[in-house]
Amino acid sequence: MYFDITEDIKRELEKIDQILELTKGIGLIIAVDSNARSAAWHGTQSNIGGKTKEEFIISKSLYIMNEESYWTTFHNGRGTSNIDLTIVNGQLLKALTNWEICEEDSCSVHSIIKFHIGQFSKLERQHYIYGIRYAVNEQNLNRFEENVIAPVATKFQKGNVHNLSSLDNELATQAKETRDIEKAADKLQVAITVACNNSFRNRTN
Repeated sequence: MYFDITEDIKRELEKIDQILELTKGIGLIIAVDSNARSAAWHGTQSNIGGKTKEEFIISKSLYIMNEESYWTTFHNGRGTSNIDLTIVNGQLLKALTNWEICEEDSCSVHSIIKFHIGQFSKLERQHYIYGIRYAVNEQNLNRFEENVIAPVATKFQKGNVHNLSSLDNELATQAKETRDIEKAADKLQVAITVACNNSFRNRTN
């Protein structure tokens, strides 16, 4: 999820409320670009947005899995900070382990975050990467945001939607009403793949 600092924070938190309503009783992981600072996720300072999000997370019995690290989750020419969160509900609290910020280049201002879900230790796990990998940077990420609207709107028959905010609201409504969430997820995956192919170049390694 992405929290836009220009949007009303209450509206942004309502999206998480909708997700929690749809996922009652099952394990949930939310990866968030919070655009907020808080000591709760190892920031050097807290701001109003951070405190508001921190209180919301506690009130919903959610857990922040970020661990203290030499590396930070975000870095650009103006500095570094920890604004990216990994949040879980109680069902996955013990299952998510080995959370870490990786030092390798992510081709983005955000760092790569890795974690493991299951009972295996860090030494026992093996990493496999399937499918296409894309080279992502800030410039082509903006292009992706423009390219993703049309294929998603077409797949979900929302031809009158022309911006991400409206499309997000339409899909949230449809997710509540659909009886086949797996089919909807498949449609979304196809649309996102089309947008990726039109926005990014493939990585060879």
